[in-house]
Order: sequence, then structure tokens, then C-alpha cells
Amino acid sequence: MLRLPARFAALILCFAPLFQQRSWRHAEVLLLGAILTPGRRTVASILRITGLCRERRFVNYHRVLNRAAWSGRAAARLLLGLLLDAFLPRGSVLLGLDDTIERRRGKRISAKGIYRDPVRSSHGHFVKASGLRWLSLMLLVPISWAGRVWALPFLTALAPSERYCRERRRRHKKLTDWGRQLVLQARRWMPDRQVILVTDSGFSALEFLAALRRQVTCVTRLRLDAALYQPAPPRQPGAIGRPPAKGARLPTLTKVLSDKATGWQRVTVPGWYGEGDRVVEICSDTAVWRHAGMPVVPIRWVLLRDPGKRFDPQALLCTDPAQEPLQIVRWFVQRWQLEVTFREVRDHLGVETQRQWSDKAIARTTPCLLGLFSVIALMGARLDCQAGIKVSVSAWYHKKRPTFADTLAAVRREIWSRQGFIMSRQTADTAKLSPALREGIAYALCHAA
Repeated sequence: MLRLPARFAALILCFAPLFQQRSWRHAEVLLLGAILTPGRRTVASILRITGLCRERRFVNYHRVLNRAAWSGRAAARLLLGLLLDAFLPRGSVLLGLDDTIERRRGKRISAKGIYRDPVRSSHGHFVKASGLRWLSLMLLVPISWAGRVWALPFLTALAPSERYCRERRRRHKKLTDWGRQLVLQARRWMPDRQVILVTDSGFSALEFLAALRRQVTCVTRLRLDAALYQPAPPRQPGAIGRPPAKGARLPTLTKVLSDKATGWQRVTVPGWYGEGDRVVEICSDTAVWRHAGMPVVPIRWVLLRDPGKRFDPQALLCTDPAQEPLQIVRWFVQRWQLEVTFREVRDHLGVETQRQWSDKAIARTTPCLLGLFSVIALMGARLDCQAGIKVSVSAWYHKKRPTFADTLAAVRREIWSRQGFIMSRQTADTAKLSPALREGIAYALCHAA
């Protein structure tokens, strides 16, 4: 078993009550091995890097994912509490919600479907992708050593395809239904905090917004041709029939955009999609968004345009009409960090390289790898004040702030140093690596590609 630094051991032991004693010993090995293993995150690779390549009862480590009794929801609640204590102990909480496609093949992966590829598709070019659709809820917080906001996943759910549900005679739930459940679950875990949710246009649906607006402040995109109305007029005394749900029809945002009489305000938005400060022009007002047969949602809309014509005009909405327009824009631009996190877990944490085939293991592995991103951020926070996180530089590459790759390297360095790579000058006792552990490290180095 690997020896852990005390500041890391205290963090990892927080998850021990979720498992039985025997299962926890195996789960702890999988957790540490997933941090240290380069490349593919298979159970076999984890056992090799941790010096257990000759473990005859290796099947017990597979059973942590496909058979052991533990709750992913309880782990998500515990992880959220750790993240809030470390990065956001007070104040409002900003959450991001987005879906991603995990490209997996195999006849036994029954929950996969065919979806629009969000990376290779464009407005005029449609590309399909086969795989698993995951919906992830992330905490958006500023990270001190990185100098920017990170999206830290804590609750992830699999949204099976329609064919999967039809074959099992289950009711198929839309992506907005899954999103509503995830957000309300997180809201129950934070009853005393104000929660703001930022999403993309896929969740700009009246049913979704109406179900959440009394619990959560939602910020998302708004169609330029959306049907906007004035608030319903007061009900007249003695009136008969159903009270009106809306007032007079307002001009669409397309007309507001082309109207020369529209008053535009020039503002500076910090951290515009990772490019620094950006000067944009905005105009804003309140309205009621409604369609026939749909719920009524009071909103504040914000129309944006770029004086330099570098992006097309776009509109945002917020379900809290009292919010400031600039604050709404600042919240929404942080949504881009969710895409960065999805890219990081693919590049550095092995998402799409695992090889589990049972339904339970599939439903557990990817949420664990996404949650591992947040666990490494928590370890980096404990490492920041003592050892520091060094920036990877060379003669041809420079960067000002550490990235997630640097944080992962610093955490790995701290764990490996505990195994005896760094010898202390204050004591004559030196730790030697076991032959199995040396063999696992050598295997990882030789098969790093």
C-alpha cells in the first residue's frame, strides 16, 4: 500500500464512511492509482502503478465498481461539502450544468446512443457521435494559485438513450428533466445558500426554468425571436374567468437589435472566455416569456453586441429580474470553464479510456473520474501554502500561472516523494521502494504513450 502525506490522507479518509472496511481498502487503492497512472485509467493499469501487479485477488478491485454497495449520491454530497469549505465557505454559490458525450464502443454498452457531436459540428455542418451522454453539475469558484475560475464537478449522472429506455420499458427522460433533478438535489444540500445556475441554450426551456426559478436563479441564452410580453395587468374587481397570465406583446429582440433608437451601454466584462477583459455593448429590460400551453417565466433579458464585430449579437436571460445586467453577463461567461474541465479530464484523467462493461461499473466510473478533478483541486489547495505548485516552463514554452496539469504533477510529486524518492537529510533512515512498486513505475514510464 502506498504511503500518503498526512494532509492528503486526512482528505481521502473523509470518504471512508461510504464503504465497508474491506471495500474501502480496495477503493483507496483505486483512488490513488487513478491519480498516479498516466494514460489509460483501467483497473489493470492502476494495480500496476501501485505495485499490485502480482495481486492474485485482483477481481476484488473490479468489484468496487461493478458490485460493492456504496452510494455515488452520498459521495457527491460529501465532495460538495469539502469543496465549499475549501473554496467558498460563505456567500452565493455559482453552479454550472452541461452535458458531454463519452465516445465508447462495444455491444455490451447498452446505454449508448447517437447524438450531435458538439465539437465537430457547426451551424451548417452536422456530425453524429456514438457514445454515452453524461450530465455534470459543477461548482464554479476562483482558484488562488491558478488565477482564474475552475469548474469543479461533484454530481454527474448518465442520461441513457431513448432506445435503451424503450428496450427496458422505461419512461425516457429528456435532458432537461435530468438537469432539473440534479439541480434540485444540489439545492437541498445547500438550503442556506443562494444558488445561481448557468447553462447553455440546451436548457433554455420554459418547463426547466419554471421548475427551478423559485429555488435557483437561472442564467442561460435566449432566442432573439422569443415571444416576450409585459407582465399581466392587475385583475379588475368583479372580473369573471381566469386571470390573464401576460400583458401586451413586446417587440422581439431582433427588432430591438435593429432599432436605431435602442439605448446601448458600453461595459467591460472581465475574464471574457479566457481572453481577459472585453468591451461589449449591452441593453436590458424585464419581460415575461411565454408560449401557448407553457408556464409563464418572468425574466430579465440582456442583449449583447460587440463594437468590433468579432461575434454575432446574442441574448441572455436571468430568472431573477432584479439582477444587474453586467452581473448576468459575468456569470454567464464563466460557463466556458465547464468545457475546459471536460477537456482536462479527457487529456489528464483518462476519461474515455476506461474499459468497464457492466451497467453499474459504467454508471460509476466516469462520475468518479470527473469527481477526481475536484479531489485533485482539493489536494492542490492543501499543497499551495506549504510546497507550492510550480509552473512547467522551458526555453520554448512559458506561462504565468499553473494549470490543472501543473496541479496534478505537484500532487503526484508529493505522493511519490512520500514513497522514498526524496531522502531527508535530517534522519539516517531511508525508505526503499518495494520491487513490485519499482516494476509498476517502470511499466508506466515505458508504456506512457
